[in-house]
Amino acid sequence: MDIKEIQNLIKFVAKSGASEVKLEMDDVKITIRTGTDQKGDATTYVQQIPVNQPVAQAIPAAAPAAPPVTEKPAESDDSKYITIKSPIIGTFYRKPSPDKPVFVEVGSSIGEGDVLCVIEAMKLFNEIESEVSGKIVKILVDDASPVEFDQPLFLVDPS
Repeated sequence: MDIKEIQNLIKFVAKSGASEVKLEMDDVKITIRTGTDQKGDATTYVQQIPVNQPVAQAIPAAAPAAPPVTEKPAESDDSKYITIKSPIIGTFYRKPSPDKPVFVEVGSSIGEGDVLCVIEAMKLFNEIESEVSGKIVKILVDDASPVEFDQPLFLVDPS
């Protein structure tokens, strides 16, 4: 709805004698009140209802901001380590189920094909297997945390 349409609506409501008119559409919510204050002036409130676009813009803006802070120290201290990254978006779990032990701990020796964690995506639990052999140096994600595609999960010392 453009400004001219809103202005025409205000004029129409003022001429009709209605005291209040509310109009809600997909992205606009308009409330027009007339004749309720002492001056007799029309009061108009125009409120933009947030659509999914601001949320979609906020997420990518927040996601790139966090990794550079954590990656810069990692490059200097952890350059000799291999980073295992998330192949999918989902929820990261260190255990196969709540009553079972964790797959790996810091200091665990792993081989190619060993299950490191589970990532749940759309009610499917996907086992994430190691593509390298070595020792787990650091676990970068908390249990039951959401993870993004290509987000670092583990640091592995290949030696």
